[in-house]
Amino acid sequence: MKLKQAKAEFLSGYFSTHRRTEKTQTAYDSDLCQFQAFAGPARTLESLNGSIVEEWAAHLRNQNYAPASMRRKMAALKVFCAYWVRKGTLAQSPFWRVKLSFGRVEQLPRTLTVSEIRALLAEARKNYVLAASSAQTTNPEDCNGRPKPAYRVLRNSALVDLLFATGVRVGEVAKLDLGDYLVKESVFKIHGKGGRDRLAFAVDKNTRQIQQTHVTARMHIASPTGALFLNASGNRLSTQGIAAIISHLCQNAGIERRVTPHMLRHTVATLLLRNGADVRIVQEFLGHSSIATTQRYTYISKDHLIGVLEKRHPSLSLRAAL
Repeated sequence: MKLKQAKAEFLSGYFSTHRRTEKTQTAYDSDLCQFQAFAGPARTLESLNGSIVEEWAAHLRNQNYAPASMRRKMAALKVFCAYWVRKGTLAQSPFWRVKLSFGRVEQLPRTLTVSEIRALLAEARKNYVLAASSAQTTNPEDCNGRPKPAYRVLRNSALVDLLFATGVRVGEVAKLDLGDYLVKESVFKIHGKGGRDRLAFAVDKNTRQIQQTHVTARMHIASPTGALFLNASGNRLSTQGIAAIISHLCQNAGIERRVTPHMLRHTVATLLLRNGADVRIVQEFLGHSSIATTQRYTYISKDHLIGVLEKRHPSLSLRAAL
C-alpha cells in the first residue's frame, strides 16, 4: 500500500474512533503529508523501517525545526505506524529500537506585568458604563441586524475579563455559545482540548456583572449563530478576531510589546501561584491533563520569590549591622 493511501485510510479510521479536535486532525494531516513528501511517491507503507525514521529526524534537524515541532511530527508518525501495527498491515513499528533525542528547550510562559494587566483591564472597561447604559435603553443591533458599536464595547469588556478571570484558552472562548454560560451560577461550560470539558467560575463581583451585562445585550441580537461573542457582522468571533481585539486594546493602553490572548492565561496562572494557590488547584483551573504542564509556571513564581528575597530578606540588614 502506498503511503498516500495509507495516510488517507489512517485519517479516516483513526479519527472516527478517537475524539480529537479539527485542529488536531489538520496537524496530523500536515505532518504526515510532510513525511510522505520526504519519503517519496514510490514509498510503500510496508517498506517503512527505522532508517527512514532516523533520516527524517536528521532532515528536520537540518531544517532547523524547534525541538517541540520535531517531537510533534514524530509523535504523529508514531501514532500512524502504531495504527497499522494494530491493523496487522505492519508486523512491527519502524520506531522499534529507534531512539531519538531532540534536546530539551525550556520555554517559560510569557506573562504580562501587574501594571500591564491593570492597564489592559482598564482600557477594556473604559467606555463600559456608557455602553451598558445605552444597551439598556436602545436595541444593541442596527437596522441590518449587525451589532452596534456599544455592543462591541460590552463584548470587549466581557472578553478581556473572561480571559483573565478564568484563564481559558482563546480557542475555548471562540467556541462558547450562549447556552454555555449559566447565568445564575456565574459558570461557563468550557469545551477543552482532547474532549475534556470543565467548568470555569466567575468569582469576582465585577466580572459577574460584566458578563451578565454582555449576555443580556447579546441575547437581543438576532444572530444566525448561537455564539456568545459576535464580530461586527453578527457572526461568531474567531480566534484571529479575538487576538486583533487584544492587540488593539493593548496598543491603546500604551503596552508596546506584542500581547497574545494566551498571555492572559499565563498571567493569571502565574499570579495565582504567586498568591499562594496550590499547584493542583491551578491545574484544574487551567484544564491541564498533566501536573507537569502546570509546573512550568512555578519557575516564574520562583524567580519572583528569589527576587523578593534578595531585596527583603532580614539577613541582608543583619549582615550590614555586623
